[in-house]
Amino acid sequence: MGNIGHAAVVPRHSGTDRIATGGLFDTSQQVSYDVNEVQRPDYPAPPQLPPVSYGNLTLATRYLLSPLAGFTNLPFRRIVRAFGGLGLATTDLVNARSLLAQNPKALELIATCPGDRPLSVQIFGSEPDMMVEAARLLEGQGVDSIDINMGCPVNKVVKNGSGASMMCRRSETVALVEQIVQAVRLPVTVKMRLGWDETQITAPEFAREFEKIGVAAIAIHGRTRAQGFSGTVSLDGIRKVVDAVQSIPVVGNGDVRTVADAARMFRETGCRAISIGRGALANPWIFRQLLQWETTGRYDPPGTFDDRLHLLRQQLAYVVELRGADRALPFFRKMAHWYLKSMQVPPRLRNEFQHAQTIEAAEAALALIVEHGPVSGNRTAALPDMHIPVPAGPIERW
Repeated sequence: MGNIGHAAVVPRHSGTDRIATGGLFDTSQQVSYDVNEVQRPDYPAPPQLPPVSYGNLTLATRYLLSPLAGFTNLPFRRIVRAFGGLGLATTDLVNARSLLAQNPKALELIATCPGDRPLSVQIFGSEPDMMVEAARLLEGQGVDSIDINMGCPVNKVVKNGSGASMMCRRSETVALVEQIVQAVRLPVTVKMRLGWDETQITAPEFAREFEKIGVAAIAIHGRTRAQGFSGTVSLDGIRKVVDAVQSIPVVGNGDVRTVADAARMFRETGCRAISIGRGALANPWIFRQLLQWETTGRYDPPGTFDDRLHLLRQQLAYVVELRGADRALPFFRKMAHWYLKSMQVPPRLRNEFQHAQTIEAAEAALALIVEHGPVSGNRTAALPDMHIPVPAGPIERW
């Protein structure tokens, strides 16, 4: 692919989502479970809705993987995609300036492979020229959509005029987004919050303006920047954004961890699609469950201890493929924590794995975990639901 400006080639991994075998990465076991063993409640399926399209890009389902810093990397996206039900995945947020400078970390964030489709890359920044150039770069590398971050509440992002702080500058922000829309042929979407705080609920106004300038879809997290992740999502606030647009899809986001949560999001907001982040970390099967629910009114249970062990091994294998064995374990520890917690592994054995410095030590720790099994229940029964906590403490310190 040709370079544009400061363009750097998007890293692509030529391997398909193959199953590695041998030692720690013996993931040849197929994920399976007895559907009759656990009966999940039935929820009325949503009314028949038209397919979700971002301009000319029609999504296979209305269930999307949210950008989530530190987690929605290529290895995790490959895990989630393997189960089906996912309509679109979005990368972790990427600094437009760093991308143009070919910063290795930025390039790793947009690493992809042939099976990682459709893919949206989320960029952030406050300088129009940089944002436009980054969008052109990504178009040249073959991504399917570009998402503009207007929702990140973290201080190091907003203090530079990016993320949620863009919601405080209406004219300037609309002009920046319009420049990006006009610069590329790809569908351009925006992810934002309800507003800066409860006195500045600007999302409906932005949604109306963005639709007029050609934005293909709006994803809305139902909290303000001042809230961070405290309190609960305002479904009424999301509904106001839905009502503000004429035809483009609005994607509801926030506090969707189960099928019941998704049913409520559809029912109370009228959104056309749902984007899930932390809920997918706790339950990588959730997109398949949602599609099953939409089409049949029922859905399979999430995975067992053995199933999650399989996923842990497979994702670590993907991390090794991406970063090499020497750099894999530190990168994977944050995700491994949630795998091991969801498997009900006792703290001493979780610590054993997390302190492993080599692949061999990690393999030894996993062997102990396999020998011990879950704290309660058994390897093939359903495990209790687990929710990933959101960041806590004063938002200014994030």
